[in-house]
Amino acid sequence: MFPYPPEHEHIITPTKALFLALLCAVWVGTGLVGHDPWKPEDAHSFGLIFHILQSGDWLVPNLAGDAYMDKPPLYYLTAALFAKLFSPWLALHDGARLASGFYTTLTLLFIGLTGRELFGSGRGWAAVIILIGCLGMLVTAHQMVTDLALFTGLAIMQYGYSLSHRRPQRAGILLGTGLGIGFMAKGFIAPMLFLLISLAMLIYRNWRVQPYYTALGRAVLWALPWLTLWPVLLYLHSPQLFAEWAWTHNIGRWFEFARGGDFADAFYYVRILPWFAWPALPLAAWAVWQARKKVFHTIEFQLPLTSFIVMLVTLSFVPNIKDIFALPMLLPLTLLATAALSTLRRGAANALDWFGIMTFGLLAIFMWWGWTGLLLDNHAKITQLLKEYQPGFQPSVHTPTFWLAVLVTFLWVVLAWRVGRSMRRAVVNWAAGVTLVWVLAMTIWLPWLNSGKSYRSVAAGLQHALPAQHGCIASKNVGATQRAMLQYHGNLDTQQNAEQNCDWLLTQGRNTADPAEDTTLWKKVWEGGRPSDKDERFRLYQKVL
Repeated sequence: MFPYPPEHEHIITPTKALFLALLCAVWVGTGLVGHDPWKPEDAHSFGLIFHILQSGDWLVPNLAGDAYMDKPPLYYLTAALFAKLFSPWLALHDGARLASGFYTTLTLLFIGLTGRELFGSGRGWAAVIILIGCLGMLVTAHQMVTDLALFTGLAIMQYGYSLSHRRPQRAGILLGTGLGIGFMAKGFIAPMLFLLISLAMLIYRNWRVQPYYTALGRAVLWALPWLTLWPVLLYLHSPQLFAEWAWTHNIGRWFEFARGGDFADAFYYVRILPWFAWPALPLAAWAVWQARKKVFHTIEFQLPLTSFIVMLVTLSFVPNIKDIFALPMLLPLTLLATAALSTLRRGAANALDWFGIMTFGLLAIFMWWGWTGLLLDNHAKITQLLKEYQPGFQPSVHTPTFWLAVLVTFLWVVLAWRVGRSMRRAVVNWAAGVTLVWVLAMTIWLPWLNSGKSYRSVAAGLQHALPAQHGCIASKNVGATQRAMLQYHGNLDTQQNAEQNCDWLLTQGRNTADPAEDTTLWKKVWEGGRPSDKDERFRLYQKVL
């Protein structure tokens, strides 16, 4: 199965394995705790998680009092369990975000196992390091998003496919489990990808064999509990909500899009993948080019290449297209990139190596320089721009995070200087550079980022403007995510379409427009918003008696 002889492999010693594991741990763990839920993804997901924590109802996802039937609840339930488990030591939102670290760790584990299964011993670590180096992974892997659970399910599926010839029984369990996790994370997209990839693999003669059929049959049986338990319970609870989930938000929307949708963004992922999947994409392209004579004849290339094509085509023709939805494509691209390491020319490897060192070295210098300028208020142009972007921010030195940033910067310099010459050096240095920049962002820059992205200051402003016994608060044009965050940070419950019954009205609008239509009935008593968002303004009105 393996395309390269053992002598071309570089041995992963226990010391190297420990170092790579530490690099992955730092990359995964940094940024999971220490900041409030941020708009849009963090705040939206935590609103759903907070409902589970408050009510204990995991069957019907709920956001600020409204049923949210877009996705099944696996990620939200997992995050609620983590929040509850770590509540004695961490804030609820920090504990919930650990679920992202959990799913990301599983994804790295299974992409590593797949790389080893397809390409041989030593390639598992290479696959993991390439994946954490992908730019599209960096922010997404540290947010509260259901896509991470889908990502994990698809990674397990890739491992199951890779085992289907050698261990069909185990492969079936893995395929079914991955399919089930993906379904419970984001609904019908995982079964659709499973069906299309499974059928597409039958194009190749060496996949039309009994072990593969056995794996698929076992996968379907193993996935049935995942695919039926929550939908049946939801239907028994409310046929109307079941129909809203299954048809309105999923199957029906796809049919409507297919009949008359706007396909202008069909090439969106083709446009973003050069940066989103960097450096996996160019390495994958090189691997395919080098193996062009056998790429459609060997299992180790057939699986990732076919999976990538199916994912790209399928995800390009769905109703919603966003950067984060390209995440699944990183799995097959990473596997193809893993195959490139033994054939990558030394000049290309060194070029990528030095490009990474120079890029992240300059970024680190810029981040230290900008942070120092804020701290010293040196009146430089960049300092003024940073202060204008986050009005009212008061910089200070947080000793533990400062010394952590210093330590990681020093270790990166040592690593870039001391890592031995090999084809793996380029991807290791790149992943280390990505980790360095992320650590700096989540340590010395975190207070600056959090001050503008959190809704805590908005909730505090509202609390200060309202009397202790204020009664009900009506809301007008206030998003569900925003209402959930005000409830979490300030215990402020707002009611939609309740102007007739409440003495207080909260509105959301743009900076230049006042949404109150009748000033004879309402008097504005407060206005505010997040410092960095000039277009999202909240206004509080009191009814004129």
